[in-house]
Amino acid sequence: MAQEQPTAAQLDEVRAAIRSLLHQPDYDDGSAGPVLVRLAWHSAGTYCAETKTGGSNGAGMRYEKEGGDPANAGLQHARAFLEPLKAKFPWVTYADLWTLAATVAIEEMGGPRIAWRGGRTDFADDSRVPPRGRLPDGAQGADHLRFVFYRMGFGDQEIVALSGAHNLGRCHADRSGFDGKWVNNPTRFSNQYFKLLLANDWKKKVLPNGVEQFVYVEEDVEGQDGDEGVEELMMLPTDLSLLSDPSFRPWVERYAADKDLFFDHFAAVFANLLELGIRRDAQGNVVNDENVEEGYKSAPKKSDTAQAPGDQGTKQVGHEAGRLKDENTKFQARKKGAKL
Repeated sequence: MAQEQPTAAQLDEVRAAIRSLLHQPDYDDGSAGPVLVRLAWHSAGTYCAETKTGGSNGAGMRYEKEGGDPANAGLQHARAFLEPLKAKFPWVTYADLWTLAATVAIEEMGGPRIAWRGGRTDFADDSRVPPRGRLPDGAQGADHLRFVFYRMGFGDQEIVALSGAHNLGRCHADRSGFDGKWVNNPTRFSNQYFKLLLANDWKKKVLPNGVEQFVYVEEDVEGQDGDEGVEELMMLPTDLSLLSDPSFRPWVERYAADKDLFFDHFAAVFANLLELGIRRDAQGNVVNDENVEEGYKSAPKKSDTAQAPGDQGTKQVGHEAGRLKDENTKFQARKKGAKL
């Protein structure tokens, strides 16, 4: 029998509980916020407007078919952070919990309030999980970004606005292959990412794993004695493509100059991202086939500890990620390449 959808009062309890777990002194830069944003982003970013598949409904990342995508490496930590809340509020679906957590985290980290509507269900099996390879590859360029985001129905301005999520968090060599943080304070939402993109002289660096990224170290501290604690900032090839592309760059400049504009645009596009693939009636009820067939169905709680699917171990570069990189490279060749 289908559950009733949670009330506004119940969801307020969930929001409060999310706020209380964001402080994680033993994880990354002391906050679970950035990885919770990435969890929701990757859950929703699988949507295809042409086939009407993918998106945040269903919480398909609970299954190896989606969770094992190398692009999702490390997100087992985000899911584990939320498991105590799933135990406390067993009636909330994973699909709603993951997306709601991101909106709460963004606001708590100083970002804009994101409009959010619930009603997502959890898939009973992996038959509706979309194929892998739909998420962005940071090693690519502007053509690749358009290939991925146009598939979801977004335009150039929205691509740049969503890229501003790189104000948060850091990359890990054993997950994406890249390593480092984009901004000095990766747990504070701001427009600093755009300012740094424009202001700094980004130099190419090849990591020990062979992955190329771009880095910057402030000149007044670089090379000084006792500067071992200074961490260089980094950008991905996709980040640098926002500067070289004539359609993307004006939005980088506008967002760097106007934080309020960036916040307004980001709030709108992130809310749209979370709604991709969700169909609602006039009352706001979700009317996707799986929701109509089974109602608001919350999946059983999973493990409290971070557990990655079997094919998502260390050394992602050269594993399945290598195959995806090859596929993206072939796409780039067909499109005559994306220039940085």
